[in-house]
Amino acid sequence: MNQQGRPDFSEYVGHFTKSAPPFGSSGKSADLVKGIKGTAQQKLISILKARKILATPMPWTNKQAVAFTECTWGSLVAHTKQYSPYGVGFEKSLLFDSGGGPAIYLRTDLHDAQMDYVTQSHSAWKGFTPELYAFITPFNPPYASADAKSKSKIKKPIDYTHEREWRVPHDFVFDLSAVKFIILPDYSSMAAFPKDLKDGIGRDKFILANVYSNIEKLWPVHIQ
Repeated sequence: MNQQGRPDFSEYVGHFTKSAPPFGSSGKSADLVKGIKGTAQQKLISILKARKILATPMPWTNKQAVAFTECTWGSLVAHTKQYSPYGVGFEKSLLFDSGGGPAIYLRTDLHDAQMDYVTQSHSAWKGFTPELYAFITPFNPPYASADAKSKSKIKKPIDYTHEREWRVPHDFVFDLSAVKFIILPDYSSMAAFPKDLKDGIGRDKFILANVYSNIEKLWPVHIQ
């Protein structure tokens, strides 16, 4: 079914920066995240100036990728509270053409079985290609039964399905013309944003998160 026009789907994805160090920034993976430093605002500006989002190691698999979310706008506001109100958005088609796609939320028992996979005599049941692991995240929801949890090596709840994550398994390079939106926290952040980037992207593509928050306070149609 065509997803266009559906309120619960978007044709766009967003990448949000955060002030905390990226996963894998300590220990043996530290060399994979060199150059990714600064506040969430500084990181967004650096991405836009370089026209590149650097891939970082993903949790559990340690494979490098760039993560995005296809959350619709209402959920994006909640997303900004988890990461930061600094983000950049693109069309899904651009990510797909760049080798990206939706993340794979794999049951933890299947994830464990695949980790233990050695060989399979059935010719149709071959192992995963290494490139696939950049897209995989274990799925162990809080509502899993005690029996299901007992069969998994991962005991803590893991459920990121609400993020509707997309990944690109390498550095993501883009032109400013491909940027579909920029999310900033407020007007003062936009006023202080580099003028050359505002000119290159177009001020009409800047979305201020606190404007939507104020709308929700005045007309809380989405808050139950």
